[in-house]
Amino acid sequence: MRLATFVAGLACLTLAACASARKPDITVPTAFEAPQSAATSIDATALDRWWTQFNDPVLTALIEDALVRAPDSRSAAARLVEARATSSNALIAFLPQGNAAGSTRETHTTQTSGTVVTIPGFSTNGESTASSATLNVSWEVDLFGRIFAVGKAAKGDTNQAQASYEGARASLAANIADTYFLARGQAIQLEDARETARIQRGLQQIANVRAERGLGSSSEADRVAGDLAQAEGAAASLEAELKATRRTLLVLVGRGVDPLASIPTPASVGEIPPVPATVPGELLARRPDVRQAEAGVRSAAGRLTYAKLAFFPTFTLTPGIGLSRTEQPGFESSTRNWSIGAGVTQPILSIPRLLQDLKAQNARTEQAVIAYEKAVQTAYGEADSALTRLDADRRRVGLLSDGALRAERAYDASRVRYAAGLDDLTTALGAEQSWRATRSALTSAQVQALRRAVQTYKALGGGWPATPVLAKQEAR
Repeated sequence: MRLATFVAGLACLTLAACASARKPDITVPTAFEAPQSAATSIDATALDRWWTQFNDPVLTALIEDALVRAPDSRSAAARLVEARATSSNALIAFLPQGNAAGSTRETHTTQTSGTVVTIPGFSTNGESTASSATLNVSWEVDLFGRIFAVGKAAKGDTNQAQASYEGARASLAANIADTYFLARGQAIQLEDARETARIQRGLQQIANVRAERGLGSSSEADRVAGDLAQAEGAAASLEAELKATRRTLLVLVGRGVDPLASIPTPASVGEIPPVPATVPGELLARRPDVRQAEAGVRSAAGRLTYAKLAFFPTFTLTPGIGLSRTEQPGFESSTRNWSIGAGVTQPILSIPRLLQDLKAQNARTEQAVIAYEKAVQTAYGEADSALTRLDADRRRVGLLSDGALRAERAYDASRVRYAAGLDDLTTALGAEQSWRATRSALTSAQVQALRRAVQTYKALGGGWPATPVLAKQEAR
């Protein structure tokens, strides 16, 4: 009795000497520093299905189809099922454990020499049968709350898996949208390249006519022919790039063997959708990576508690029941039995090892807290940077749109003057190159703005409803 008291006191002193997990520091500004023009005050629920904000039926169909059939989505769902089963198995270990066992044996005996014994129950000749059935149970009586610690860790693991599942699907949706807009940008560039080739053919015809009439040299036609070959080569290269991008998009959606024509990529750019002006507090409730790190703290804290409880004794009950029957010539016997036992295990010589295990788990818990703090800061930084860049993209599109209109008017005027013999070829080509360069920059800026909007939605935790893990668990 004195030994048990001493050991229990030693365990308490050991636990008191071990530091517990600290509270995470997740202080962030109450608002983003990005310009407010990059976001609007629309309902934050628009983040749940952000891809519908682009008003593009093709994009919406691609993403919603991919969330069901894409390999990445199905693989993430399988990992979630595995994690849930593993977490449940950890709790089942605290339920009564046992197995039923049964056996039967028939023996045929023939005495070949000596005196045949015929005493009932001791016959040396004949057949005998022995059968038995048992059920032995082992149950750990949890007096110190180990099951609650394991349950907390298991719930944290499940929440981590859930957040990882949502994060994988959110990344899939963002990748599909990004690739889709990239393909549309390439379609625009391809159309521009073909238009450039068409213009070059027109200029070549004008140059040939001027040369025939003695208004220009034949070298002008040769120069235009060289530019035409360059434009046609650029168009061929862009066509190949567009096909490759469309194939990548089909693979992402889970339709990798479908024909390229099954995914339309119109040569146009839609409007940049409004982005909700989500505050950091709402951001923390949405981002899957933040929720995953948050759940990791819960899981590590549960394991830390379990490591502390390892210093306390373990009580085990071992009840059992059994049936047996024996048949021999002239003798039959049936028995039944039951038993109950109890055991206690108190760590003594293993305490140094348990202390090291506790230190290791405490360090792992600290790592989980630091990872959570980093996830929060990373989430804020990514969202603030995405909003800042999106605002710059909007302003750039506006400036280039005006510049493209002016450059187009200048080119049209120069082409008329060249056809009339008022300007030379160099002036006409310079005006065309200025217009095509400005238009190309505008297309690039528009596509970049759309892709930046996708990044911003993802950075704000778009794709899934806000379901904070810590808040729900704190309320319990």
